[in-house]
Amino acid sequence: MTISSIGLERVGYAPRQRVLILPRFSALSVGVIKRAIDLCVALVGLVLGLPLFVLIALAVALDSRGPIFYRQVRASALRGRSRGRAVFGQFEMLKFRTMRVDAERCGAVLAAEHDPRVTRVGNFLRKTRLDEIPQFWNVLVGDMSVVGPRPERPELLENLTRAVPFFEERMRGAKPGITGLAQVSLSYSGRAPAGSPVAALDATLINPFHLTGAEGSLADDMRTKLLFDLAYVATLEHFFTFLSTELTILVRTPWVMVRGLGR
Repeated sequence: MTISSIGLERVGYAPRQRVLILPRFSALSVGVIKRAIDLCVALVGLVLGLPLFVLIALAVALDSRGPIFYRQVRASALRGRSRGRAVFGQFEMLKFRTMRVDAERCGAVLAAEHDPRVTRVGNFLRKTRLDEIPQFWNVLVGDMSVVGPRPERPELLENLTRAVPFFEERMRGAKPGITGLAQVSLSYSGRAPAGSPVAALDATLINPFHLTGAEGSLADDMRTKLLFDLAYVATLEHFFTFLSTELTILVRTPWVMVRGLGR
């Protein structure tokens, strides 16, 4: 059994057919196919999404004052460590604006479920993930991948790497993605659906040290997401496991969008 198979099983997400003996493909093979998938999906997404651009842009403009698009610096792949701190690359992510223009006047804060800073149109765009259509451009130029761990703000990521052990490893050898294993498997808040295999681990993931006043912290959601992100990164070790997982996530993403789930 491969490391990637074990990682997927721990989050209750394993390929239907487990292949035990297969030739091991190089990381180059995975990288080439993954980039080819990214280019194809990004080009199709931009072309088919063009009519939606006009409608969404009009809706955003009529709903609240401010720019149509929102640019934000996000962290990309892990580059190593310096003086005990994880070092990540950075890029400027593009998306449709979903919040008021003064949403971060007090500093960077991760969006939460039912966030009052989100506009009416923004709430719909977030639930359906239509606000992320412009990120196909980030994929096209190579800043992102279609599938991968969700990109986080650099300033928030630094704190998360201190609060959640091995959190930086989710970005080792992987680009951030528009969608991903965590995004199609968890609720908007990042919690595992009731009755799922991961939900049974809540006692060890949510406030594991039973600290007073730490209930409902951001780190709780991120510990759960980390399980899925690490499982996905592990699939990149084996070509067929990667391809099966990649295609499954791509197929599941539209269903998540239609139902207004995920994050």
